[in-house]
Amino acid sequence: MTAAPLVQGSFADVTAVQPAGDGGWRASLDPRWTIAGRPNGGYLLAIIGRAAVAASERPHTLSASVQYLRPPAPGPVQLRTEVLRSGRSATHVRAQLSQDGDACVESLLVTGRLDEPGTPSGWNAPDAPAPPAPSRDAVRVASVTPDGTRAPIMDEVTIDLDHGTAGFATGAPSGRGEIAGRITLPGDDPFDDCGLLYAVDALPPAAFTVATTGWVPTISMNIYVRALPTPGPVHVRCSSAVIDGGRVDETCWIHDSSGRLVAQGSQLAGIRYP
Repeated sequence: MTAAPLVQGSFADVTAVQPAGDGGWRASLDPRWTIAGRPNGGYLLAIIGRAAVAASERPHTLSASVQYLRPPAPGPVQLRTEVLRSGRSATHVRAQLSQDGDACVESLLVTGRLDEPGTPSGWNAPDAPAPPAPSRDAVRVASVTPDGTRAPIMDEVTIDLDHGTAGFATGAPSGRGEIAGRITLPGDDPFDDCGLLYAVDALPPAAFTVATTGWVPTISMNIYVRALPTPGPVHVRCSSAVIDGGRVDETCWIHDSSGRLVAQGSQLAGIRYP
């Protein structure tokens, strides 16, 4: 396996796929989009989303259900897509990301067309979470974790955590199982549908606010993309309800700069406390 070339440019550049014929695609995992040498799960899903959109000839990803089988290394990967059904407004696509013949990520996606930024939103539950106003007390996530782990991805994106959820970074976790903050893409690029697929898995695990732990690998994840965001950073809030049996759940809400809910996600991850 050859080393991954460094891709200079936008989020669209580092998640780009190239056709390889007969439902196949090629991509390169950038080593800068990693944590402890492993590509971020949302980054992998964004690449899969690009392939699914291209294969379906629809403009946007509407939903994704994904299973993480094994972490690939930075470098070339192969993708295989299969259109399962194409209707009037939605197409179902099966996609697999593999490396050196080993399946790494399996996903089922639905593609279609999303509302454009600024389109009036529909009904929201009265108690639906809403983002707070930006604060000067936000805490920027560093590219080295409190335990010394390198996270080069944090030199590519900017994540500013809401002050009340960032205590784990200084050894004072809140104990609430909730983390929140704003994400800005490289060059302040606008988020598209595949950017939202990344954002659902972008923040440090909410479990960090309960107790210090090591790597929290995603096992499975489900995402709904609701609308294209207005320009600017997105606000992400994630919460965990149960940590038990070596696993933790996490539910995520993403709002754009206008306050509209543009994506939701839930995942199951592994966890091991010292």
